[in-house]
Amino acid sequence: MVFEYAPAPESRSAVDIAPSYGLFVDGEFTEAAGGRTFTTVSPSTEEVLSEVALGGAEDVDRAVRAAGRAFEKWSALPGRERAKYLFRIARILQERSRELAVLETLDNGKPIRETRDVDLPQVAAHFFYYAGWADKLEHAGFGPDPRPLGVAGQVIPWNFPLLMLAWKVAPALAAGNTVVLKPAETTPLSALFFADVCRRAGLPRGVVNIVTGAGETGAELVAHPGVAKVAFTGSTGVGRSIARSVAGTDKKLTLELGGKGANIVFDDAPVDQAVEGIVNGIFFNQGHVCCAGSRLLVQESVHDEVLDALRRRMELLRVGDPLDKNTDIGAVNSAEQLERIRSLADAGEAEGAQRWAPACELPERGYWFAPTLFTGVTQAHRIAREEVFGPVLSVLTFRTPDEAVAKANNTPYGLSAGVWTEKGSRILWMADRLRAGVVWANTFNKFDPTSPFGGYKESGFGREGGRHGLEAYLDV
Repeated sequence: MVFEYAPAPESRSAVDIAPSYGLFVDGEFTEAAGGRTFTTVSPSTEEVLSEVALGGAEDVDRAVRAAGRAFEKWSALPGRERAKYLFRIARILQERSRELAVLETLDNGKPIRETRDVDLPQVAAHFFYYAGWADKLEHAGFGPDPRPLGVAGQVIPWNFPLLMLAWKVAPALAAGNTVVLKPAETTPLSALFFADVCRRAGLPRGVVNIVTGAGETGAELVAHPGVAKVAFTGSTGVGRSIARSVAGTDKKLTLELGGKGANIVFDDAPVDQAVEGIVNGIFFNQGHVCCAGSRLLVQESVHDEVLDALRRRMELLRVGDPLDKNTDIGAVNSAEQLERIRSLADAGEAEGAQRWAPACELPERGYWFAPTLFTGVTQAHRIAREEVFGPVLSVLTFRTPDEAVAKANNTPYGLSAGVWTEKGSRILWMADRLRAGVVWANTFNKFDPTSPFGGYKESGFGREGGRHGLEAYLDV
């Protein structure tokens, strides 16, 4: 007997989306100076969710000036007073978690199971964690009297809109800085809802400002002379451009960019546990994860066993309506990203790799890509070298630990890696040699606000999370 999952949709009535939204500047929602707007679309249905103001240079200047005025009083508050605001924000986020989870799923396309069980708990946890640091900065290890920098200009991506906001805003406020945030063009809604959270928490005017827009809006924010700190998460190409823009200035900069993480499975690894980690490493959030385990390195002696088990597991993945609580893989975030995924997957086939995907019926509307596996991949293939940022896994093999390290490090990126083995000594040996900011052992894609996250090489520099995440927002 085959048991089928009945649909279990989350109600859209949990969230009320307005037909239009303005910029959030100096504690108020306001239209863009130029009157321009853009629409945000649900990637699973292609329906227009709302019309959003498109900020320009004048709007960025207004927001930075508002943040600059607020900085004097905010930075002068005792840490325990700033902590109270952060605690309030965290509690309101928890109270509105269902509403925000549905909103994030509608605007981003990721499954409600992920926004509900991963994103929103992590968002609140980051604000709780940094609230605890606000009155202990002198004990963070950055000198006896660390001071805030000023106005932080923050540009976040579309793959984890609210979580990336929390990663940046929480430590900035705890350290005494004020913020101008530019959310991604395709996922602006949760940031605008966060503006309302700030108002409900009684956050002083101008401490957090949100300017929605496209790439040029972010460029104006990065280049503004009133910004003392720039934090960016996104593509390596844009990261390079930002680094050039701030070169020669006094602005402090952190970049969290792309990745091509290696997930390494040794012959003594528990196969079923490893397969779950492989699936979570690459198919979580449709593969829209900078630290995704997109390169699977399997020891030759267990290659067939691991691949057979992986294919069986992939056949059970459910692709479809992201508001259905049974869905494993939701919609690709945009038509542009879907085209990139298709192009790189086609290149993998053209270059001789063997493509496999489970049989699954994709919805007619929206942006969808089936979970895909490539075998027969070499390090010369584009799918093994370039970041796909989608549900596409490349499988390579190795014989010895030294070969595994060499192949894992043979990439311009250096954000993440995973090691699957029963030998603790091997885990430590590998972790010491893998050139990656995060090395997971017998797990993958696990995050905690107390742990620093960041990369090497073309994956950027600086750390977010943990005590280390405060350093970027302090004059030390």
